[in-house]
Amino acid sequence: MSVDEATVRRVARLARIAVEDDQVSGLVGELNGILGFVEQLNEVDVDGVEPMTSVTPMAMKMREDAVTDGGKADDIVANAPATDDSYFLVPKVVE
Repeated sequence: MSVDEATVRRVARLARIAVEDDQVSGLVGELNGILGFVEQLNEVDVDGVEPMTSVTPMAMKMREDAVTDGGKADDIVANAPATDDSYFLVPKVVE
């Protein structure tokens, strides 16, 4: 597959990228180079290769799914002007 100037202009318009006329020919070469590299990757034999989520084999760290208050309620409301049992007290704003 190769890209021509019309394709570059269409992609630029779809991506909402301003491309000047003198930049189009350079982008044709760059995009064709990228597509050539992708075609090289398609030639790699990956039969029998397990999909990976990381380059190093590792298991996800698991933790107990427990709901806590974080143990910092008193620290959080320490500087509040008015509190009640770890809650902020605010003036009534709705009648």
